[in-house]
Amino acid sequence: MLDINFIRENPDKVKKAIVDKQLSVNLDAFLLLDEKRRALIVQIDEMRRSQNEFNKKVVNLTGAEKERFIVDMKVLSGDLKTKESEIAKIEKKYNEMSLMIPNIPSNDTPIGLDESGNVEIEKWGEPIKFDFNPKDHIALGKDLNIIDLEKGVRTSGFRGYYLKNEAASLHMAVLMYSFNKMREKGFEVMITPTILRDFALVGSGHFPFGKDDIYELANTGKEVSAAEAKETFYLGGTSEPSVLAYFADTVLDEADLPKMSCGFSQCYRNEVGSYGKDTKGLYRIHEFMKVEQVVLCKDDIRESDEWLEKLKVNSQEILKDLKLPHRVIQVCTGDMGAGKRKMYDIETWMPSRGNYGETHSDSNLTDWQSRRLNIKYKTKDGQKKYVYALNNTVIASPRILIAILENNQNEDGSITVPEVLRPLCGFEKIPSR
Repeated sequence: MLDINFIRENPDKVKKAIVDKQLSVNLDAFLLLDEKRRALIVQIDEMRRSQNEFNKKVVNLTGAEKERFIVDMKVLSGDLKTKESEIAKIEKKYNEMSLMIPNIPSNDTPIGLDESGNVEIEKWGEPIKFDFNPKDHIALGKDLNIIDLEKGVRTSGFRGYYLKNEAASLHMAVLMYSFNKMREKGFEVMITPTILRDFALVGSGHFPFGKDDIYELANTGKEVSAAEAKETFYLGGTSEPSVLAYFADTVLDEADLPKMSCGFSQCYRNEVGSYGKDTKGLYRIHEFMKVEQVVLCKDDIRESDEWLEKLKVNSQEILKDLKLPHRVIQVCTGDMGAGKRKMYDIETWMPSRGNYGETHSDSNLTDWQSRRLNIKYKTKDGQKKYVYALNNTVIASPRILIAILENNQNEDGSITVPEVLRPLCGFEKIPSR
């Protein structure tokens, strides 16, 4: 959500962002609605002021004059109810449209229609060249009895899977390694809720844009009174909404910023928008685990962009620890989403794809989320401002297992475990079967 004063003063900038981000938002209609809303607020305030004056005067009146005043008050009261009903409808539409207005992308964000407009800006490590015919993670998983996709689909449906034996241990090891690394960097670690209320997903910007990819719960249980719960709940696709919602309706002190949080959760994604893509293996699945980093900082563009770089480095450190070749992509306007000012994807080399696959998403959303969630801070001189919010994946598994298994396979079919994970998983190699 953007500051309404900024929208009024910079309609051309906002319209350009709408076009560049490939969104369908009628800004002129929104601004016209805003004018009607402001005019109605003035009228309603004036009518309420008149009503208060009537109430003060009528107690001192008698006879015909009092009757005339009462008739006038009834007319005013009726007109006021009509105006209040009118503004309630306008407010509803106004709020719905305001949620669709995008953030303004940074000046250095590439302009593009889709992922083809993304730009590679950094690369680390060289893709391994095998002197034997390597297997993909599906074949490795089956041969080593560590991944079972067939029974996963039978049990859970399309994109279901089982991680078994060493793969299960590797899964937990890479997550805990990443979680511990963020704790050591000073992040406040959290295990976050995965069942979410509507406000958390609206606040993070996953609603209304990505609602089709969010699972909605059909049976939401009982209230404390044992009555059926009337509220709708959803399964989170990342811990980002939960971490942000933790700070909703909060006024922080400037001295306490930045707030560095690290959420660990199970994640659920319907993946409606990816129908037909990556239908085999562990790349695109409906449930997984993820460690997420979220930072709230002062409303300073330079500071927030510095944090964007720091969050990127945090994730790259882990990939370097795992000795996984990767590259950084600066995401273009048409692929970055409505709320992003600036965004990077980190892609890790996956031999079976013959290419890099996305494993991390690093975003600066400035105050676009904090306005939706009402997260502010008090400056040293007593002003209240909205914080700037950033987030990036620390690690997501089992997708990262694709890269770990495929890049570390040996000619005999075994897999060498990355050195940093050995203390956590308890073995150095997955032997061939």
